[in-house]
Amino acid sequence: MPINTPRSFRAEAVVLNHKDFGEADRLVTLYTRQRGKLRAVAKGARKTRSRKAGHLQPFTHITLQLATARGPYIITQVETLNAFVSIRENLNLTGQAAYIVELLQRFSYDEEEANGAIFRLLTDSLNRLAHGNPPWLVARYYEMRLLDYLGFRPQLQTCLHCGNPLEPVDQFFSGGEGGIICPDCATQNPALRPISMEALKYLRHFQRSAYQEASRANPNEKISAEVENLMQFYLTYLLERGLNSPRFIREVGELKGRL
Repeated sequence: MPINTPRSFRAEAVVLNHKDFGEADRLVTLYTRQRGKLRAVAKGARKTRSRKAGHLQPFTHITLQLATARGPYIITQVETLNAFVSIRENLNLTGQAAYIVELLQRFSYDEEEANGAIFRLLTDSLNRLAHGNPPWLVARYYEMRLLDYLGFRPQLQTCLHCGNPLEPVDQFFSGGEGGIICPDCATQNPALRPISMEALKYLRHFQRSAYQEASRANPNEKISAEVENLMQFYLTYLLERGLNSPRFIREVGELKGRL
């Protein structure tokens, strides 16, 4: 009886993370252009002479050959397309890249339908970080586009309750309903988050703009913090838990401030 060899396929991917697996292997989480998020084993990747290990570091953009198996896929070949060396050499950029991949990993399920738009957003965002684009801008634009692609686009133009266009005054944001509630409809609901009109303008700008146009945004420090905190509030609500990487980013910022 002939022996059936495992079928294999080639994929383009970004390494989200990895962990030790067995005595010498590594279990790698990938986001692929062809099949979305999946997990694969790199045999012998923890051995000192492994040729695969250097290609499978987090954030690395790679092409690889994957063989199907009863458990996770098996990585048989791997080549680096972009290692994003400048990200690895800067702790703040490392933290921002970790945030980008953690957010995608939390919102993704293994081998759900492939999403080319999300894959391009991921690689574009890492490229922008590596080429010196402002990390705050890259992260906020990434968040807004990712929410669009995942079906969680917040309603920022009209009140979710009364449907009226928003007046140029401070408003409220509902994580549960996914958008803005006007002051007349808010009625002191403690679950709502206040949002200034200035912060709302920037969120609208990111939502409607291509990256080149969005990159013209230059909010002051107070508004930057408000926009970031509001997005964290919404994302945490959707995920039903906090993210790990924002804490690392804050710690790096605090360390830099003491130097």
